[in-house]
Parts: sequence; structure tokens; C-alpha cells
Amino acid sequence: MISDEGGSDDGDDASWQVSPSPGAAPPPGAPSLRSPAVPSSLEALTARPERRHSRRPLPGEDVDRPVLITGICGRLGRRLARRLHRERAVVGIDRRDFEGRPKDVQHHKLDLRRKKTQDIFRQQRFSAVVHLGVMHDPRVSQAEHHSWNVAGFQRMLEFCAQYDVPKLVVLSSANVYGPRPDNAQFLSEDAPLLGGASFSEIRDLIEVDMLAQSFFWKHPQTETVILRPVHIVGAVRNAPSNYLRLPVIPTLMGFDPMVQVVHQDDVVGALCGALVPGVRGIFNLAGPAPLPLSRLIGHTGRPRVTIPHFLAESVIQRMWHLKVTSFPAPELDHIRYVCMVDDRRAREVLHYSPQFDIAETVRAIDEVC
Repeated sequence: MISDEGGSDDGDDASWQVSPSPGAAPPPGAPSLRSPAVPSSLEALTARPERRHSRRPLPGEDVDRPVLITGICGRLGRRLARRLHRERAVVGIDRRDFEGRPKDVQHHKLDLRRKKTQDIFRQQRFSAVVHLGVMHDPRVSQAEHHSWNVAGFQRMLEFCAQYDVPKLVVLSSANVYGPRPDNAQFLSEDAPLLGGASFSEIRDLIEVDMLAQSFFWKHPQTETVILRPVHIVGAVRNAPSNYLRLPVIPTLMGFDPMVQVVHQDDVVGALCGALVPGVRGIFNLAGPAPLPLSRLIGHTGRPRVTIPHFLAESVIQRMWHLKVTSFPAPELDHIRYVCMVDDRRAREVLHYSPQFDIAETVRAIDEVC
């Protein structure tokens, strides 16, 4: 689901967002698939670290060169900064205020698209960049969405290449695959990204994901990691959490899809794991075992009401035009169809393992960040 938090978002924080399969050949301008120095298939994006060309960090590099977090003022960004700053220098870029900022965390209150961003890259010489600064507000114009999400991300990629950033971590979303009636039970990282077929707001997120993949091929000296978590639940202000916070939770008559959610702190842990030298590629992230939507709602303790799809769609469209809801009508597909992922690669390569069970994960929606 799409987050409704404006500005550079939590990245959840990555949404409930047509593009070619990530397993296709590299984009135009990328090194030849036959070049021995460049991975030859999606396996190269997801293989174990020892099977890939990997850059060994310089002595003291992780200590002496800070980590940049874009979108640091989002709820995930703040949680990540508080976890990292005790071990590494942390710098953040976000045009919002950083409430409760640790004193040793630098915060540059600016728009990622501004020229000053390049000055920060030049002066700091980052050891890693974690990109959480994705706008998910469905009420913002498509032009602003594209400028912020795509054009801004392209400029940041140019700075990563120009100033030799050794590691890039991009938080995407499993929603790039899209909820569809013909989806496989579990989608792997090489499944086509079809989330934008019926939900145009997702297309920017898909384009960011594809740009990160292109960067992987064009700049193998940078260890690029793309994380695609399922619906992030917690204090984050995104559609899945907002949906589960409703006083009466609507469901669709005749539909009770299996769903996956993940605790916000499990995503933060995966972001930290992605910073380990030698790791690169695309990784799905899931949380506790999947369960039917009705059982997920049951864990909230809130009542639910069942509505026919045609009626729900009509009502939400009208409420959306009247600006009395933050949920656009295409979001209904997330409580109608399956979109579950296989996260074995993350468990094997990142040693990722969710630490929160389903009850703890659902309780997190009432936390104060």
C-alpha cells in the first residue's frame, strides 16, 4: 500500500506501485553480459557474496567515512539513524525537521534535488548511502512525484558514481510486483514488476527500482543492494498501518487473501545487514508466516465489516474526490488479491530473520515513534 506521509517518506516504507522483468538483460549502455567482469544474469544480483566480484573495504573505511541516509526524518529513517549512530558516523538529508535527533547525527535540511547535495557528497566522501527518501503521498501531483522520486534519485546516483561511494542500499517495496489474481503463491526476485498496471502511483517506485538495477550493472565497483519488503507495519504512517488502525476495518465480500506483513524494526535490521561489505543484489523481505487477511485483522482486536467490491470501489472513489480518505480506490486490490514473496535469498545471504511474531508486529501499529 502507498504511504500517505508527505515529503520524503519513510520509504516503506516502501506502498499497497508496467515494467520489464528485473531478470532481463541489462539496460542500454550497461556492460555486455558476456564480459567476465560483469554478472551475466539475475543470479549475479542475488548470488552469495563469495560468488560475486566484491570490493574489499579500505582499512578503517567504515569508521572514518560516514553513512548517508536520505529521508532520515521519516519514521524508518529516524529508527535507522538511532541504531547506526552508536557505531558509525551518520549524516542525513531531508527537507523536514528531525525531531529527537541524536547530537552526533548530522542533519542537512534540504531538498535532495538541490545543488548543495553535491557539495555534501564532495565534502563527506560517504562509505555508504541508504536511500529512504521516496515520496509516497498519492495526493501529490504526478509531476512532483516524478521530479522528487525519479529525477532526484538519478542525480543522487550520479553523485554516488562521481564520488566513488562503495555501497548503495535502496529501499524499494514488494508492491512493485502488484497484487494480481494470476500471481504465483510466492514471488521471487525475478518476477516481473507489474504493480503499475492498475495503480499509476506505483510507477515511480518501479522506475526507482529499475534505475537502481541499471546502476548495479553500470557501476559494479559500488555494491548495490535493493530491498523489497512486504507491507511494513508499525509506527510508520503508511497505508497498511493506517488500514489496520481504522476503528472498523473494511474487507471485501468473497475475498480473504493471504497476506504478509513485516515489523518496522525487522526492516531496519535488514537495512543494517545490507551495509555489510560484500553484499549486493535484490532481496525480498518478509516477516512472520503469512496468514489470511481476516486473521490479521483479528490480531488488532478491531471489528470488521464486509462490503461488496463494486460498492466499496464506488464509495472510496467518491470519498477520495471529496478528500475525506487517504486511500485511493486501486488500493482495494491489496485486500482482494495475493501478492506474497519468497525471501529465502535474504535469509541465506543477508542472514535476515524476522525477530517479531505476528502479534508483536500488529501491536506495533499503536506504538509512538
